Amino acid sequence: MSTKFDVIVIGGGPGGYVAAIRAAQLGLKTACIEKWLDKEEKPRLGGTCLNVGCIPSKALLDSSHKYHDAKASYGVHGISVGDVAMDVNTMVDRKDKIVDQLTSGITGLFKANGVTSFEGFGKVLANKKVEFTAHDGTVTVLETDNVILATGSVPVNIPPAPQTGDIIVDNVGALEFREVPKRLGVIGAGVIGLELGSVWARLGSEVVVLEAQDSFLSVCDQDIAKEAAKIFKKQDLDIRLGARVTGSQINGEEVEVTYLDAKGEEQKQTFDKLIVAVGRKPFTQGCFSDDSGVKLDERGFVFVDEQCRTSVPGVFAIGDIVRGPMLAHKASEEGVMVADIIAGHKAQMNYDCIPSVIYTHPELAWVGKNEQELKSEGVKYKVGKFPFAASGRAMAANDTDGFVKIIADEETDRILGCHIIGGHAADLIAQAVIAMEFGSTAEDIALTVFAHPTVSEAVHEAALAVDGHAIHIANRKKRK
Repeated sequence: MSTKFDVIVIGGGPGGYVAAIRAAQLGLKTACIEKWLDKEEKPRLGGTCLNVGCIPSKALLDSSHKYHDAKASYGVHGISVGDVAMDVNTMVDRKDKIVDQLTSGITGLFKANGVTSFEGFGKVLANKKVEFTAHDGTVTVLETDNVILATGSVPVNIPPAPQTGDIIVDNVGALEFREVPKRLGVIGAGVIGLELGSVWARLGSEVVVLEAQDSFLSVCDQDIAKEAAKIFKKQDLDIRLGARVTGSQINGEEVEVTYLDAKGEEQKQTFDKLIVAVGRKPFTQGCFSDDSGVKLDERGFVFVDEQCRTSVPGVFAIGDIVRGPMLAHKASEEGVMVADIIAGHKAQMNYDCIPSVIYTHPELAWVGKNEQELKSEGVKYKVGKFPFAASGRAMAANDTDGFVKIIADEETDRILGCHIIGGHAADLIAQAVIAMEFGSTAEDIALTVFAHPTVSEAVHEAALAVDGHAIHIANRKKRK
């Protein structure tokens, strides 16, 4: 096997495998190194996202939502289904089958595009050499003109709640429960905590979410966060803010968690399972030799410029190990950009137009600036909102929670941000992303014809509402 390549990608997740495929499509001799082994110790491409992240969690979210709909919502449509039961083993097996199909699909794409796959661990050496250590311990030094680092991230562990067997788990363990825990604790009310908490709450778990911050979803526009908090409360998610976990003790088949509440008073809560979801950190430890020349910050992130170049010419880094949000689609697009640059093309990413999504139900999605950011920056803006409760299509679907919020510059009308909470938020946000990518104004969307009846009309009406022209709600009178 050849040991000289035009491009070597280290990491086969959504950043790495996309970068490798794109580089190969551009005629570059490309290799990709991936260390992932599945539960059966078999090599897998796809990284965290496909194996134990984005994809399997969405499979469980969809299955649990369908169960909850059948149990609680079908009656309003006149559908009687009798006693509804969930076979958790079947649900988890289905999740595993989807993961298997997608990871196998990447292997097929590598073959179709001529990407050489190395199964093991990659390490960047000086002079753009890469040390490859196979799973059997065999070490080979590979030569290349360009390296793309895409090693991803790993869960953050906290000393008060160390992982122990299958009682205290991270997001990986939470995807493998084979029965519904009666009492489920979740540390962290971020994306992962809310999504996994939602899965098991729908199936009958008593879910308590312990969040150290005093505010809920501070990363979101606070209109969205407040609406989400109200809806999650109705869904029996017990979210406790200002709850700082100080310890945990496993007693038989349960765990007792000690935490300080918002008043600083010590509290104790007992759970059958505990999910630790306090964030993720870059996986860069051991990925570089001391003389590689690649510079990292104190948290382990790789320093890069706007086009993902590191401090070493010809060495790039993308995805979770560099600045910006830890999002699969951000990593993928960075991979495409870097491959294009290596091939000699001009390429640039617009980091102001990267959407974020939380896949609860309703979904939360946003792009651009939120209202609190604009206020702190002193930007003059105007806002248009439209509730799904006024959407005929949402009514027909019995899915009327939430709204669309569009923020535009007060003087230029340029769209500065869009924030959605609703049943189709993850798909609707793409309309705002496209509009912002082309520098659209709120009026541009207002003058666009949307199909009727669709939930997309809520985006149209929110754009109309920016200037007080919404048709299907009463417009707010502007302050004089």
